[in-house]
Amino acid sequence: MTDFVESAERRELRAAVARLAGRYGEAYFYAAARDGRKTTELWREAAALGYLGVAVPAEYGGGGGDIGDLAAVCEELATAGCPLLLMVVSPAIVGTMIARFGTGEQRRRWLPGLADGTATYVFGITEPDAGSNTHRIATRARRDGDGWVLGGTKTYISGVDEASHVLVVARAGDRPALFMVPVGAPGFTHRRIDMGLVAPEDQFTLFLDDVRLPADALIGDPEAGFDQLFAGLNPERIMAASSATGMARWALRKAVRYAGERAVWGVPIGAHQAISHPLAKLHVEIEAARLLTQKAAALHAAGDLKAAGEAANMAKYAAGEVVCAAVDQAIQTHGGNGLASEYGLVQALATARLTRMAPVSREMALNFVAQFSLGLPRSY
Repeated sequence: MTDFVESAERRELRAAVARLAGRYGEAYFYAAARDGRKTTELWREAAALGYLGVAVPAEYGGGGGDIGDLAAVCEELATAGCPLLLMVVSPAIVGTMIARFGTGEQRRRWLPGLADGTATYVFGITEPDAGSNTHRIATRARRDGDGWVLGGTKTYISGVDEASHVLVVARAGDRPALFMVPVGAPGFTHRRIDMGLVAPEDQFTLFLDDVRLPADALIGDPEAGFDQLFAGLNPERIMAASSATGMARWALRKAVRYAGERAVWGVPIGAHQAISHPLAKLHVEIEAARLLTQKAAALHAAGDLKAAGEAANMAKYAAGEVVCAAVDQAIQTHGGNGLASEYGLVQALATARLTRMAPVSREMALNFVAQFSLGLPRSY
């Protein structure tokens, strides 16, 4: 019989992370964003307790878990009001790709820092003229003696100012390849993008002007192409869905608390179906998105990457839709107070909306489902 609940160990992990994150919460997160600080204290404590490295193989100092464990950590942090964007990028995308495709020496070099939180790496794939079409990536990598030379531009790259390296996707011949690029390498520059997000993490445009790299900066096989790239993008979508469902749970929790306490006409407003039914509907939709996300994580951990890709795209779509609905309904439940900064909801609008566009847009997720799940003709 299939088990539709998480293991006792996973549930214990969630409870432990929730206790940690509850000591920080949205006030800490918003204060860091407002003051231009990073969430360094929370990041370091989560690392020290083993949460950031929970999915790093044990031989490199990690917990030896899988993407489902890391996704649970990400979700519980977001549920407490601390949706850490770099959780999606550093241990999930970069960590997964190095663990899966790196050489033994590369794993020994890069993974222990992820496990103990002393290293942060970010991911560079998006380009100004490529958008969602990764087949149009123009950043080039050419061989130069024993090494490589990279040239091109990346945009909307998260957390470059917090990272030592960027895992850059560049075209080597006709195929995409992966390179660990030091942020301080000659020819590498970055410029902050002014965003409307209330978040401690910043976004950047990267410029690679003949950046020279040694041979061992290449991660994996340059001939593997998109198969290698997409194997690392499933964890990204699973983690993004987990962060979104966590944020949706956070918004619903605030709405339910307010609806139970705010009294008008002699009874709490939550006694009225116009208030309670939308919140009940959100609870159903959040739980459905969480189940899809957990299914995607289980399939990925089992090595069924094709099925995991389908579930990850569906989970990302469902989570993006429900977090937007949850934040909107929480604001509506609060009435005018929903737009007051002290209630902490209006600051989340842009971040919730972002989940419909990144790391994959809802339209591209639906394209995947239409083509691969339903067998409809490719539309792009």
